[in-house]
Amino acid sequence: MVISEDQLVTWTHQGAITASQTTHESIRVALSRIGDLSLDRDYEIYLQGSYKNSTNIYGDSDVDVVVQLNSTFRGDTSRLPPEEQTAYRSAYPDATYTFANFRSDVLAALRAYYDVSLITEGNKSIMVAAQSGRLDADVVPCLHYRKYRYFRGFGDQEYVDGIVLDTQREGRQIISFPKPHYDNGVRKNGSTGNWYKPTVRLFKNARSYLVDNNRILSDLAPSYFLECLIYNVPDTQFGTDFGNIFCNAVNWLQGANLEGFVCQSEQTQLFGADQWSIEKARQFISALIDLWSSWR
Repeated sequence: MVISEDQLVTWTHQGAITASQTTHESIRVALSRIGDLSLDRDYEIYLQGSYKNSTNIYGDSDVDVVVQLNSTFRGDTSRLPPEEQTAYRSAYPDATYTFANFRSDVLAALRAYYDVSLITEGNKSIMVAAQSGRLDADVVPCLHYRKYRYFRGFGDQEYVDGIVLDTQREGRQIISFPKPHYDNGVRKNGSTGNWYKPTVRLFKNARSYLVDNNRILSDLAPSYFLECLIYNVPDTQFGTDFGNIFCNAVNWLQGANLEGFVCQSEQTQLFGADQWSIEKARQFISALIDLWSSWR
């Protein structure tokens, strides 16, 4: 017996929205009034992840809040010709206010605004525990990251927007592209007739069902990688109803060469070092096929 359309529609439903907005606003207030962050620093605060991308499901709790410093940034000029690299170095001397300074100021501001017992330092983020209508928040201090396409001067440059941070334990640089990720998700949702984002939520809930019923391990298909996996499914596989979409997407993925799959930002590969593995993706796809054919 196949999974009913009613069940699939239930799996497409979005989780709570108001609580994430409340959490975001609370963090914004905490970081706008206290300490060095109230000085003349160019920074912005915004949601990333499933709450930002409207792919959150019931049971999602942590809200990812990016705190991005723009007045200090890092640029990737590796793709520029030598003369443009020289022009870039001349235009932008090394900053005196560093990522370590910024993270320290963010941490101090959070500790001053909230009860200190609610704040926990992590390797990549600063966790703020839920309280009074707020969800748990992972606050991510970071610098603006620019992946340059060209640089001919202040008024003649082009780059891809990203963020960069250094881990606390290893000092390892981590780069991601939440703004292109969001923009590409909006575009794909439109080009699929608004089927894409509900479909991501459908597969996230299917994964939760498989985990809850001990059919896959909880870390087999993390939400971010699952969303990127579905992003690679061609637009032509979406539409009509969710039963067709489920079958079309899974059948297409089963026969696809996963090697060239990209993350939704289209700036990094989906599979590779510090990413997901093709083996785990194949296991997840097989579990989805088994779920469809063995549904009660």
